[in-house]
Amino acid sequence: MGVRLVVVDDHRLLAEALASALKLRGHRVLAAAAPAAGAADLVIARVPEVCLLGTAAPAEPGIFDPVVKIKRERPQVAVLVLGPVPSPRGIAAAFAAGASGYVRHDERIEGVERAIGKARAGEAAVAPQLLQQAFAELLNPAAQPDDEAQRLLEMLTPREVEVLVRVADGEDTRLIAAGMGIAPSTARTHVQRVLMKLGVGSRLEAAALAARTGLLDRAAAFRPAPDSHP
Repeated sequence: MGVRLVVVDDHRLLAEALASALKLRGHRVLAAAAPAAGAADLVIARVPEVCLLGTAAPAEPGIFDPVVKIKRERPQVAVLVLGPVPSPRGIAAAFAAGASGYVRHDERIEGVERAIGKARAGEAAVAPQLLQQAFAELLNPAAQPDDEAQRLLEMLTPREVEVLVRVADGEDTRLIAAGMGIAPSTARTHVQRVLMKLGVGSRLEAAALAARTGLLDRAAAFRPAPDSHP
């Protein structure tokens, strides 16, 4: 049976992509909105079973104030945080505010759906590997945090990075091919390889993942100058 959801994220594209994916899987999305700062009022008004709250900075002071307000006004609503690889302080802050779980923003939709089910059932929804990473950082505070954007960039060739940038700019296959001076069939192959490597099922999801991780900012060096292709 589907879950009544509200999806909130500062990146509207990501909120809408996630909402669309969840609707296709039979869930009832009451609202998909940005920015996350308005999450509390939206949830209080709509009263979903679960609120998916996206954040890019889980350790930032006050970032989970909306969660506190939601749990105070609508204690029956489970709040599931979606964010980057968190520090131990980030995980602790989310749960201290009243969140029911924490899911990495690059988790596959099946993983998000499992977490939603756990949250609705009143269980803590946090992947064991996240807890392991948190404990590892506590034991070794000098360790560098996971750089998701860099990891993704290392998976792609320079040409695939350019394709991803163009996809995020909203270019279709024809425009990608024209801009890169390649055949449409070749452009289509590049796009499919990018989707496969990123582990996403659509161009929209690829663009959302790139925006969320900051990969697009890192990929600026791959953006060709005007008329750089013949």
